[in-house]
Amino acid sequence: MGRGRATARHGLLAIPIAFVTVLLIAPLALTFAVSFWERAGPKIRPAFTLTSYAEFLDGARLVVFERSLLAAAEATVIGLLIAYPIAYYLGRHVRPAVTRTVLALFTVPFLVNYILRTFAWTFLLARTGPVNDALIGIGLVDKAVDWLLFSDFSVLIGLVTSYMPFMIYPLWLAIAGIDRRLIEASWVTGANPRATFLRVTLPLSMPGVFAAVIFGFVGSFGEGAVPTILGGVGYQLMGNTITSALDVLNYPLAAAMSSVVVVSMLVLLAFWYAVFDMRSFLGKIVRWRV
Repeated sequence: MGRGRATARHGLLAIPIAFVTVLLIAPLALTFAVSFWERAGPKIRPAFTLTSYAEFLDGARLVVFERSLLAAAEATVIGLLIAYPIAYYLGRHVRPAVTRTVLALFTVPFLVNYILRTFAWTFLLARTGPVNDALIGIGLVDKAVDWLLFSDFSVLIGLVTSYMPFMIYPLWLAIAGIDRRLIEASWVTGANPRATFLRVTLPLSMPGVFAAVIFGFVGSFGEGAVPTILGGVGYQLMGNTITSALDVLNYPLAAAMSSVVVVSMLVLLAFWYAVFDMRSFLGKIVRWRV
């Protein structure tokens, strides 16, 4: 009887494994293989050449890669600084009914098409848009500000507003799940609110921070629509750079850039996981050496 249940569990486990293999691992493996193929006119043919990687590392695309890393890091940090206080307030100081309502409101923008939401920023940040009108109206500037739109600033705004809502949910789950008795115990021992937050709440909410960073950074790094719409003509991040290579049918180059992006994300995630779970990480090293 027990053996039959174990077999059934293994059978159920095979379903998600097969799903991930067919829809994720196999396409990534194919993309990696195509990155070594060569381009012969409008066609590509199987080969083993590093031409596409050399083209990526030698040209302006490497600068785009560095800019994408920086933009994703900035958007993630800003998004975390905004999302954490919201999640903390919802998780510790708001009644559950109100919390559910507020969290539901954060899903409302996703009912609107993503491209339309991004295009809305071109109206808000334009020279004749509401933001410039408000700045002139309160006397901060004498004339319309040009750098609000089609700039690094507007791209950063687009990235933050696109992915910050995704960061709130794992943060809220982590903070709301903290046992209140631990916080009360900190108060009983004489710790002030700041010390309680730094020594109890923040460390226990790190799983949520870890998940939020993944949502924010990975999404921002691969973004293609935001730089195209809010960055203006010629503004490139990795997402629209890969799309540009596909537009001219340079599939090996697009596959090479995609492979570099995936490997970079895996390395960064492994590094962040090591930092996030440093004690366990160091313990494994010690046990391995012994």
